[in-house]
Order: sequence, then structure tokens, then C-alpha cells
Amino acid sequence: MNRYSNFPHRQSGISYAEVLATVVLIAITVIPVTEAIRGSMNVAEVGSHATVNHYRLMARMEEVLADPFSTVSAQAAGKISPSAYSDTPGTPNRRIVYISAYDGDNADSDNNPFTGTDSDLLWLRVEIEGSVDSVQALRTR
Repeated sequence: MNRYSNFPHRQSGISYAEVLATVVLIAITVIPVTEAIRGSMNVAEVGSHATVNHYRLMARMEEVLADPFSTVSAQAAGKISPSAYSDTPGTPNRRIVYISAYDGDNADSDNNPFTGTDSDLLWLRVEIEGSVDSVQALRTR
């Protein structure tokens, strides 16, 4: 005797209502998922631009730091005047290099690092024009 003979016939497969419910759920969730993916792609693009700018800044800083102190010191134009190490005006994402003598010991006691400067200490700043991206360094003889 078959042990299942006392039970009504079991359903095999899925019903139309189950298929319809599944399709509706998938349709409802597809739009938010694609929006989330699109948003993450935008963040990745912004992050890649920031990374490229950071490496461009670091490359220019390394170029300046690799030159002899006397060469870099001769290009010192002050903390607000671009030096000859800067990109030419009109260059997209122009890198501007500022070089100034620096008061590291504050011997004049005015707490201004750009007055009463030390002869063997330079302040360097490289920035992307029109951006907040910048790097700074001090250079000694």
C-alpha cells in the first residue's frame, strides 16, 4: 500500500499567483538597486579624480624637492607669488608652486613663520588652482 494514498494529490510546480508575486517583487527592487549602483559609480569617479590630483601634487613636490637647495631657493617668490615650478597659466588643473623662506625657530618672537626667516629653511606648497587640494613641505639645506 502506498503511504501517500490517504493524502490529497500534492501540487507540483508553482502557481500563477506565485510567479506574479515574484515578478512584482523583482520589479520593485530593481530600481533602488540600480540607483544605488549608479550612486556608487559616481563616488568612484569623484574618488578617482581626487586620487589623480593627489598624485599630480605629490609628483610636482618630489620634482621640487629633488632639485638642489640653491636652485629651489633661487625660485623663492614668497608665500603668495607662484614660482617658476608652477604649470603655465591656462593649463587644466594647473599646479601652482609657492616657495618662501621660513622662520622655523621663531627667533623674532612674532609667531609669524614668514618673517625673520632662517637662511637654510624653505616652505613649499603645491596646490591645484581653484581647488582645496594642496601639499606642503619644509626643505632644509
